[in-house]
Amino acid sequence: MTRILTALHQDEAGFIVSAELVLVATITVIGMIIGLAEVANGVNEELEDVGSAVGQINQSYYLHGTVGHKARVHGSRFRDVADFCDGQFDIFCNSPVRGEGGGRGNYGY
Repeated sequence: MTRILTALHQDEAGFIVSAELVLVATITVIGMIIGLAEVANGVNEELEDVGSAVGQINQSYYLHGTVGHKARVHGSRFRDVADFCDGQFDIFCNSPVRGEGGGRGNYGY
């Protein structure tokens, strides 16, 4: 029994294979993390484009009034103005992280 345990302890045939598997698994995981980060940035940019397109829709309208022999109906109008964050390139995916105080620390002092 001691001979079998000594032989298993000194056997290094599987060491290279397991080291290669760990290396391949590490490279695969790092590649997946980088790929998923790029996918997240791409999705954010596309959603920002969709939001900008919706924000650029002009909802203004003007309805002329009607005038008859003894009656008049006034028209109606609505003027759409630009809202906050209606423009394109409002979302930055690769900017540095800032604290809640606008970059002055965690408490805004």
